[in-house]
Amino acid sequence: MNLSTVASTCSEITVILAALAMLIKPIRNKLRHDMLHTYYRHREGRTIRQYELENFLYLYRRYKALGGNSFIDRIKSEIDEWEVIS
Repeated sequence: MNLSTVASTCSEITVILAALAMLIKPIRNKLRHDMLHTYYRHREGRTIRQYELENFLYLYRRYKALGGNSFIDRIKSEIDEWEVIS
């Protein structure tokens, strides 16, 4: 493997990483949107169904794994205090 091959491979990897980075933001935005939708639908009654809580927590873990900011942490903390109904 010569220097030219390494440089070409690095260039290709950089292009792939840039494409992946462009995909992460819209996915993260969709996750945040879905979590906020759940939050605003139930915040007045401060109750949440078990399956909706499980779904929210699933979305939350994915959001944080994709580098989601702390904004949604406050929402999660509030939901953690709600009554869960089965």
